[in-house]
Amino acid sequence: MSLRPAWLSFRRYAATTTGMTLVLFSLGVYTAATGSGLACQAQWPLCSDQLIPTLTINPDFIEWFHRVWAMVTGFLIVGVAGWTWLGGFDRRTKLAATLAVAILPLQITVGAITVTVGGLVPGGYTVSTHAAHLVVALCIFTLLALATIWGDGRGSPRLLRIATAIAVAGIVASAVFSRAVPFVTYSPGAQAGFYITGLAGHLGLVATVAYATEAVRGGYAGFDRSTARIVRALAAGSMVALVGTLLLGRDLVLYTGVWQRINLVALAVAVVLAVGAAWTVRGAGGTGQLTASVRGD
Repeated sequence: MSLRPAWLSFRRYAATTTGMTLVLFSLGVYTAATGSGLACQAQWPLCSDQLIPTLTINPDFIEWFHRVWAMVTGFLIVGVAGWTWLGGFDRRTKLAATLAVAILPLQITVGAITVTVGGLVPGGYTVSTHAAHLVVALCIFTLLALATIWGDGRGSPRLLRIATAIAVAGIVASAVFSRAVPFVTYSPGAQAGFYITGLAGHLGLVATVAYATEAVRGGYAGFDRSTARIVRALAAGSMVALVGTLLLGRDLVLYTGVWQRINLVALAVAVVLAVGAAWTVRGAGGTGQLTASVRGD
């Protein structure tokens, strides 16, 4: 008899883990933007000589809470990979989940280096470590998204339409918080909002590319391969542009007027291509279901 409750499916577990990773990403941005990453006196894993700091909203607590959330999320990520191996999932689902776990130690190491400036690793709080921390986190998030999508074993034109809608909504919402568009002050809270919405858009694009690829392989009835290829290309292009805006959202370059214009162009390209993908899917009007289980590939 299984000890797992009936309501706990792989899809729900993996989706929850992916969502927690999204929140972790934004928490990390907020922690860095408020300068809280240096609040624990350059210590890791301790915080100001304590395992648990004072539980009030202060820089120490923000950094500590970020670490705790990261620890819990890390264990959940390991659980996703373990489930794929024990549950008889297809190779690509196992590969995506396993790769997420494989690069997790790198993310933990870079995070530790980032907050140990003046400590174990002098000069750890630098642009290069911030960039590495951001890129590795994005890779883990993307791999978890793919494991969730592929592990679900289902797809349809309806899900493809939902994915493109999420992509468009996320990217457009991110524009409200983006430093390229001066709608709001690019405060720590706005930066967290930018990454929550931007990553939601990225998630929609990942799903769009995954579902469109299934359609290219002939998986959808009433959805021709040429249309699916167009949708995939538009979503992939939007994803590249969006990742560019996510990178420019951090202080990885001296943010001059030139970089702001580049950021604005990248954001516009991401929106236009995502809208193009959504419009193409809607115009196709396919209603067929995935004819073969992804898990059975």
